[in-house]
Amino acid sequence: MTDQTIQNAGRSLTAIVLAAGKGTRMRSDLPKVLHRVAGRTMLGHVLAAAREAGAGRIAVVVEPGQEAVAREIATLAPGASVHPQAERLGTAHAVLAARIVLEEGVLEEGVLEEGASGAVGDDVVIAFGDTPLITAATLARLRAPLAEGAAVAVLAFETGNPTGYGRVLTQGDRVLAIREEKDASADERTVTLCNAGLMALSGAHALSLLTRIGNANAAGEYYLPDAVALAVADGLPVAVVPVAEAEAQGVNDRVQLAVAEAEIQGRLRRAAQVAGTTLIAPETVFFSVDTVLGRDVLVEPHVVFGPGVTVGDGCVVHSFSHLEGATLAPGVQVGPYARLRPGAVLETGARIGNFVEVKNARMGAGAKANHLTYVGDAEVGAGANLGAGTITCNYDGVNKHRTTIGAGAFIGSNTALVAPVQVGAGAIVGAGSVIASDVPDEALAVSRGRQRVVAGWAPGKRAALQAEKAARARKP
Repeated sequence: MTDQTIQNAGRSLTAIVLAAGKGTRMRSDLPKVLHRVAGRTMLGHVLAAAREAGAGRIAVVVEPGQEAVAREIATLAPGASVHPQAERLGTAHAVLAARIVLEEGVLEEGVLEEGASGAVGDDVVIAFGDTPLITAATLARLRAPLAEGAAVAVLAFETGNPTGYGRVLTQGDRVLAIREEKDASADERTVTLCNAGLMALSGAHALSLLTRIGNANAAGEYYLPDAVALAVADGLPVAVVPVAEAEAQGVNDRVQLAVAEAEIQGRLRRAAQVAGTTLIAPETVFFSVDTVLGRDVLVEPHVVFGPGVTVGDGCVVHSFSHLEGATLAPGVQVGPYARLRPGAVLETGARIGNFVEVKNARMGAGAKANHLTYVGDAEVGAGANLGAGTITCNYDGVNKHRTTIGAGAFIGSNTALVAPVQVGAGAIVGAGSVIASDVPDEALAVSRGRQRVVAGWAPGKRAALQAEKAARARKP
């Protein structure tokens, strides 16, 4: 249990994630918060951080009719509630779209009047669905001042270029207000301490502050940062929690999406290396947030790990390979130029070589497919060898069918296995065969035309072809 968990013992945490906003600068039909960074949606990153920070209750504010966003929430945070914001009238207005959740948090503590003296409700952390770089540790730090008596805690960063940001106005150690740039005076615009947007409110004061925020500003909107000035006017403590500017950045266009991807990839690469993975050229390797790597894994340059990949101890992933939804037991070798698709399972010591694709198939311990092979919807036994150009013909145009290859079987090069079909343990299939019927254990199967040799035939054929070519050249 961390010190922060001990400090907050007995007080629950509610996270309100604001995910409204179509993100027109993304130039996309996809809702902004569903764009992916390291294999996870931006919204998914924020929900995961909130949950890891200890939020027992999560509410997400969305635009009406965003079924895709609602489905993502149901998948990633099944217990979260979804609250539509019919009109976009500012961040405070968006938070109050989830007012019922705030009220439930207070009532569960036995408080009947909002803002009543001595009220104790859920601590509230407010985050944004388009800030995928925010971490659980930062959300926990943002909450920490509430345990020490603060009514409001704001996340802020120093920057040499504050243009466009709200300024955090202070006097000595006291926080006075947060001023949006369009409402700030010339002197206030010189302030370099900027509002990151995220905020934590104590349960005793959250509803009282939020419901009193007005819209007397240049935009006529209800600004969440105005909770600071209200708290100050009430004589309540306000804390500022510092954060790196990069972590607090929102994503509004594809350029910023790429910046966020680069930042998270840097984190994932460092974590992999610290945990015992060798990355020969780290900047060329791309991970998903759920990639699991064992000890002493070696990853060569230009490898992509899509979602759902687990790599066992001592594996080697050679250059230019792409893995997604795959499980590698210890000692597996993959690539170069290999593709593992969802459902690929490689048991201990299996080898997948160059230009080999495996999909929804299991390669047994020590099984090999070293060259130019497709293994789809198949079970390949331990120690089996698939020669170059082997194809499991798993699709008949309507349905998928499985191929089973027994332990120790040898499949010759350029073989087509027409599923559903079984090749027995220890069987041998001759090169160039099309196998459409089962092959018993230890049997030989050959399915190809008989070779015919005509002695001395080549020179005459070659002379005839040359004569034809010469005749074509003489024609005008």
